[in-house]
Amino acid sequence: MSRFNRLRLSRRKQQQLSYGMTLCLVGLFFVGLERGSIGVIVNTLVALAVTQLPTVLKRDYGLPMDPRLTLWITSAAFLHTIGTVGIPGASANLYVQIWWWDHMTHALSASVVAAAGYATVRAIDEHSEAVHIPPRFMPIVILVFVLAFGVLWELLEFALGIAAGALGMQAVLTQYGTIDTLKDLLFNSIGGLVVSIWGGIYLSDLSASLAARFGTDRR
Repeated sequence: MSRFNRLRLSRRKQQQLSYGMTLCLVGLFFVGLERGSIGVIVNTLVALAVTQLPTVLKRDYGLPMDPRLTLWITSAAFLHTIGTVGIPGASANLYVQIWWWDHMTHALSASVVAAAGYATVRAIDEHSEAVHIPPRFMPIVILVFVLAFGVLWELLEFALGIAAGALGMQAVLTQYGTIDTLKDLLFNSIGGLVVSIWGGIYLSDLSASLAARFGTDRR
Protein backbone atom coordinates (compact mmCIF):
# COMPACT_ATOMS: atom_id res chain seq x y z
CA MET A 1 0.00 0.00 0.00
CA SER A 2 1.43 3.37 -0.99
CA ARG A 3 1.90 6.22 1.43
CA PHE A 4 -0.75 8.23 -0.39
CA ASN A 5 -3.30 5.46 -0.02
CA ARG A 6 -2.69 5.39 3.73
CA LEU A 7 -3.79 9.01 3.83
CA ARG A 8 -6.83 8.10 1.68
CA LEU A 9 -5.97 11.06 -0.52
CA SER A 10 -4.67 10.80 -4.06
CA ARG A 11 -1.77 12.93 -5.22
CA ARG A 12 -4.22 15.00 -7.25
CA LYS A 13 -6.48 15.59 -4.24
CA GLN A 14 -3.52 16.65 -2.09
CA GLN A 15 -2.40 19.10 -4.78
CA GLN A 16 -5.93 20.50 -5.02
CA LEU A 17 -6.15 20.99 -1.25
CA SER A 18 -2.80 22.81 -1.17
CA TYR A 19 -3.83 25.00 -4.10
CA GLY A 20 -7.20 25.76 -2.51
CA MET A 21 -5.62 26.83 0.79
CA THR A 22 -3.17 29.05 -1.08
CA LEU A 23 -6.06 30.76 -2.90
CA CYS A 24 -7.80 31.26 0.45
CA LEU A 25 -4.66 32.93 1.79
CA VAL A 26 -4.75 35.35 -1.14
CA GLY A 27 -8.36 36.14 -0.21
CA LEU A 28 -7.38 36.64 3.44
CA PHE A 29 -4.72 39.11 2.34
CA PHE A 30 -7.42 41.27 0.76
CA VAL A 31 -9.50 40.90 3.92
CA GLY A 32 -6.54 42.35 5.81
CA LEU A 33 -6.34 45.24 3.34
CA GLU A 34 -10.08 45.90 3.71
CA ARG A 35 -9.79 45.89 7.50
CA GLY A 36 -6.60 47.92 7.47
CA SER A 37 -5.07 45.28 9.73
CA ILE A 38 -1.27 45.21 9.66
CA GLY A 39 -1.27 41.96 11.63
CA VAL A 40 -3.47 40.15 9.12
CA ILE A 41 -1.56 41.54 6.14
CA VAL A 42 1.86 40.56 7.49
CA ASN A 43 0.74 37.11 8.67
CA THR A 44 -0.89 36.40 5.32
CA LEU A 45 2.14 37.52 3.30
CA VAL A 46 4.45 35.36 5.44
CA ALA A 47 2.07 32.40 5.05
CA LEU A 48 1.97 32.85 1.27
CA ALA A 49 5.77 32.93 1.19
CA VAL A 50 5.90 29.69 3.22
CA THR A 51 3.47 27.95 0.85
CA GLN A 52 5.81 28.73 -2.05
CA LEU A 53 8.82 27.09 -0.37
CA PRO A 54 8.08 23.57 -1.69
CA THR A 55 7.87 24.89 -5.25
CA VAL A 56 11.12 26.84 -4.89
CA LEU A 57 12.97 23.93 -3.27
CA LYS A 58 11.81 21.53 -5.96
CA ARG A 59 12.37 23.85 -8.92
CA ASP A 60 15.64 25.50 -7.92
CA TYR A 61 17.30 22.78 -5.83
CA GLY A 62 15.76 19.57 -7.16
CA LEU A 63 14.52 18.41 -3.75
CA PRO A 64 11.73 15.80 -3.75
CA MET A 65 8.85 17.89 -2.41
CA ASP A 66 5.94 15.56 -3.12
CA PRO A 67 2.27 16.63 -2.64
CA ARG A 68 2.17 15.15 0.88
CA LEU A 69 4.98 17.40 2.12
CA THR A 70 3.53 20.39 0.29
CA LEU A 71 0.13 19.81 1.92
CA TRP A 72 1.79 19.49 5.34
CA ILE A 73 3.61 22.82 5.01
CA THR A 74 0.64 24.62 3.44
CA SER A 75 -1.75 23.38 6.15
CA ALA A 76 0.48 24.75 8.91
CA ALA A 77 0.67 28.18 7.27
CA PHE A 78 -3.04 28.27 6.41
CA LEU A 79 -4.38 27.20 9.81
CA HIS A 80 -2.22 29.76 11.62
CA THR A 81 -3.38 32.56 9.31
CA ILE A 82 -7.09 31.68 9.36
CA GLY A 83 -6.79 31.55 13.14
CA THR A 84 -5.40 35.09 13.14
CA VAL A 85 -8.04 36.47 10.76
CA GLY A 86 -11.03 34.57 12.14
CA ILE A 87 -14.46 34.15 10.58
CA PRO A 88 -15.85 37.31 8.90
CA GLY A 89 -18.39 38.96 11.17
CA ALA A 90 -17.16 37.22 14.33
CA SER A 91 -16.26 39.33 17.35
CA ALA A 92 -12.92 37.54 17.88
CA ASN A 93 -10.49 35.40 15.92
CA LEU A 94 -10.21 31.62 16.19
CA TYR A 95 -7.26 31.83 18.60
CA VAL A 96 -9.58 33.54 21.06
CA GLN A 97 -12.80 31.67 20.25
CA ILE A 98 -11.42 28.10 20.20
CA TRP A 99 -9.25 27.16 23.19
CA TRP A 100 -7.33 24.40 21.40
CA TRP A 101 -6.61 26.29 18.17
CA ASP A 102 -3.33 27.74 19.46
CA HIS A 103 -2.20 24.30 20.67
CA MET A 104 -3.02 22.70 17.32
CA THR A 105 -1.23 25.30 15.22
CA HIS A 106 1.84 25.29 17.46
CA ALA A 107 2.12 21.50 17.28
CA LEU A 108 1.63 21.50 13.50
CA SER A 109 4.05 24.37 12.87
CA ALA A 110 6.61 22.77 15.18
CA SER A 111 6.29 19.52 13.25
CA VAL A 112 7.21 21.38 10.05
CA VAL A 113 10.22 22.96 11.76
CA ALA A 114 11.16 19.55 13.18
CA ALA A 115 10.87 17.99 9.72
CA ALA A 116 13.25 20.58 8.28
CA GLY A 117 15.67 19.99 11.16
CA TYR A 118 15.38 16.20 10.87
CA ALA A 119 16.02 16.15 7.12
CA THR A 120 19.00 18.49 7.46
CA VAL A 121 20.58 16.68 10.40
CA ARG A 122 20.14 13.30 8.71
CA ALA A 123 21.66 14.67 5.51
CA ILE A 124 24.71 16.04 7.37
CA ASP A 125 25.05 12.75 9.25
CA GLU A 126 24.99 10.78 6.00
CA HIS A 127 27.37 13.11 4.21
CA SER A 128 30.01 14.06 6.78
CA GLU A 129 32.65 11.72 8.20
CA ALA A 130 33.08 14.12 11.14
CA VAL A 131 29.43 13.89 12.22
CA HIS A 132 27.70 10.75 13.41
CA ILE A 133 24.42 10.71 15.31
CA PRO A 134 23.26 7.30 16.56
CA PRO A 135 19.60 6.70 15.59
CA ARG A 136 18.54 6.40 19.24
CA PHE A 137 19.76 9.96 19.88
CA MET A 138 17.99 11.49 16.87
CA PRO A 139 14.72 12.18 18.78
CA ILE A 140 16.71 14.10 21.41
CA VAL A 141 18.49 16.18 18.77
CA ILE A 142 15.19 17.03 17.07
CA LEU A 143 13.48 17.94 20.34
CA VAL A 144 16.35 20.24 21.31
CA PHE A 145 16.20 21.83 17.83
CA VAL A 146 12.43 22.41 18.09
CA LEU A 147 12.62 23.76 21.65
CA ALA A 148 15.41 26.17 20.68
CA PHE A 149 13.39 27.43 17.71
CA GLY A 150 10.28 27.71 19.91
CA VAL A 151 12.12 29.80 22.50
CA LEU A 152 13.39 32.13 19.78
CA TRP A 153 9.85 32.45 18.41
CA GLU A 154 8.41 33.30 21.82
CA LEU A 155 11.13 35.92 22.34
CA LEU A 156 10.23 37.37 18.94
CA GLU A 157 6.57 37.58 19.98
CA PHE A 158 7.52 39.40 23.19
CA ALA A 159 9.83 41.78 21.32
CA LEU A 160 7.27 42.61 18.63
CA GLY A 161 4.58 43.13 21.26
CA ILE A 162 6.77 45.56 23.21
CA ALA A 163 7.79 47.39 20.02
CA ALA A 164 4.16 47.66 18.84
CA GLY A 165 3.08 49.03 22.23
CA ALA A 166 5.88 51.60 22.25
CA LEU A 167 5.03 52.75 18.73
CA GLY A 168 1.27 52.66 19.25
CA MET A 169 0.82 50.09 16.50
CA GLN A 170 -1.08 46.82 16.18
CA ALA A 171 1.02 43.79 17.15
CA VAL A 172 1.84 41.42 14.29
CA LEU A 173 2.14 38.47 16.71
CA THR A 174 0.11 38.20 19.90
CA GLN A 175 1.62 37.13 23.22
CA TYR A 176 -0.83 35.98 25.90
CA GLY A 177 1.51 35.67 28.88
CA THR A 178 3.93 33.30 30.56
CA ILE A 179 1.50 30.40 31.04
CA ASP A 180 0.56 30.56 27.36
CA THR A 181 4.26 30.53 26.46
CA LEU A 182 4.85 27.37 28.50
CA LYS A 183 1.87 25.69 26.83
CA ASP A 184 3.21 26.72 23.41
CA LEU A 185 6.57 25.11 24.19
CA LEU A 186 4.81 21.95 25.39
CA PHE A 187 2.86 21.55 22.16
CA ASN A 188 5.96 22.46 20.16
CA SER A 189 7.60 19.48 21.87
CA ILE A 190 4.69 17.24 20.93
CA GLY A 191 5.00 18.23 17.27
CA GLY A 192 8.75 17.64 17.38
CA LEU A 193 8.31 14.27 19.09
CA VAL A 194 5.93 13.05 16.39
CA VAL A 195 8.44 13.92 13.67
CA SER A 196 11.38 12.41 15.58
CA ILE A 197 9.50 9.10 15.77
CA TRP A 198 8.08 8.90 12.24
CA GLY A 199 10.46 11.20 10.37
CA GLY A 200 12.54 8.29 9.09
CA ILE A 201 9.50 6.94 7.24
CA TYR A 202 8.31 10.11 5.55
CA LEU A 203 11.49 12.20 5.19
CA SER A 204 14.06 9.66 4.03
CA ASP A 205 13.87 10.74 0.37
CA LEU A 206 14.30 14.40 1.29
CA SER A 207 17.27 13.60 3.57
CA ALA A 208 18.95 11.53 0.85
CA SER A 209 18.46 14.31 -1.69
CA LEU A 210 19.98 16.88 0.69
CA ALA A 211 22.93 14.58 1.36
CA ALA A 212 23.47 14.25 -2.39
CA ARG A 213 23.59 18.04 -2.72
CA PHE A 214 26.19 18.23 0.06
CA GLY A 215 28.36 15.75 -1.81
CA THR A 216 28.96 12.04 -2.02
CA ASP A 217 27.15 9.94 0.57
CA ARG A 218 29.71 8.44 2.93
CA ARG A 219 27.64 5.25 3.16
